[in-house]
Amino acid sequence: MADLERRTMAKVWARLVPFLMLCYFVAYLDRVNVGFAGLTMRKDLALSNAAFGLASGILFLTYFVFEIPSNLFLHRFGARKWIARIMLSWGIISGANAFVSGEYSFYLVRLLLGAAEAGFFPGIIFFLTLWFPGIYRGRIIAWFMAAIPASSVIGAPVSSLLLYLDGVAGLKGWQWLFIVEAVPAILLSAVVFFYLTDRPAEATWLAPEERKWLTDRLAAEERQRIASEDLSIGQAIRDWRVLALAVVYFGGVATNYGIGFWLPQIIQAFGGLTKFQIGLITAIPYAIGTVTMVLWGRRSDRLMERKQHVAIPLVVAAVCIGGAGLVSDPLIRMSLLSIAGFGVFANLPVFWTLPAAFLSGASAAAGIAAINSLGNLAGFVGPFAMGWIKDTTGSFGGGLLLIAALALLGAVVVMLLRHDTRLEHAPAPAE
Repeated sequence: MADLERRTMAKVWARLVPFLMLCYFVAYLDRVNVGFAGLTMRKDLALSNAAFGLASGILFLTYFVFEIPSNLFLHRFGARKWIARIMLSWGIISGANAFVSGEYSFYLVRLLLGAAEAGFFPGIIFFLTLWFPGIYRGRIIAWFMAAIPASSVIGAPVSSLLLYLDGVAGLKGWQWLFIVEAVPAILLSAVVFFYLTDRPAEATWLAPEERKWLTDRLAAEERQRIASEDLSIGQAIRDWRVLALAVVYFGGVATNYGIGFWLPQIIQAFGGLTKFQIGLITAIPYAIGTVTMVLWGRRSDRLMERKQHVAIPLVVAAVCIGGAGLVSDPLIRMSLLSIAGFGVFANLPVFWTLPAAFLSGASAAAGIAAINSLGNLAGFVGPFAMGWIKDTTGSFGGGLLLIAALALLGAVVVMLLRHDTRLEHAPAPAE
């Protein structure tokens, strides 16, 4: 049985995880490339810091509205069809950012982008629960979510280089950035439709005994969760644990987007740097986040401990980001923000093992979407607050302190929650 398990999980990992990482890499790059576009776009369109921050984060308002319905449609129609639809629509709309002419058209396109992309991330998290038993989820989600910092490690220098296309074919560099980086999503939408398999029972690329073992194992775990607590969709959305986890996620997301949308301009304020140098320096925190995210997820699975593995990175993020808000020396500020890369990213994959331990079926699709949609409102609050505070005070310091406080709040709340790791194991009879 041990050999069968290893063989099966190795095949599933190789088939799904690298491809889903690529999809999320493209999705996240299309979401945050506005940070690099802002290096020249703000001046060309005469956008204030507050207006740019509002446009950067406003997509999360429509993302919030459509998140739960989108995930329920995914549960009904299957990941293959629904994720292909999401990627096609967001790719087209992301490219449309290139043709905005002022703050209001910019707001409109970003709102449409949020509606188009809604459901992608929670849909993939739900999809992974259909393929990986509980004891694998920390490391698997870590691999998948490593696409977040990796997209900036690779995307930051590439995005900065695309800005040098300024004037080619009569377009600005930031317009070329949006157009070029939208193409992969459109192409991948077709690949998703033909490549993904909705459930293990349909996986013809697994041997019959492998397919049966995985199907039985996942069914046993789901029966155990249902026996412990069987929630309806409405109950899952209203459950106090779901709401508390949304608060935790809000703190984590605030550090991610609050820094991510503004980091290129924070570095630009150091002075004397070219666009490409800004891109290389921006990649440093994300490189740290990519490596530590995977290692931290593996450590959490090995120890089967979740709460501290969420709280510790959030505390590190709070201390380092808050410290960066209190200092003005460029080297010290950048060093603190680089260390914060661990805190910003390492908490995320372990966090998603928490709701997956007590939610199942349609309630899992709805509950995970609810947590993600509520938590991602920080993607609106963080960037807008950073821009407004910068306009008001002339400094990024106050915004960094606010983001640090939200991360600390998330760390406190997660430590107050109860989590039963036994629900992440298959019951003994199933073995």
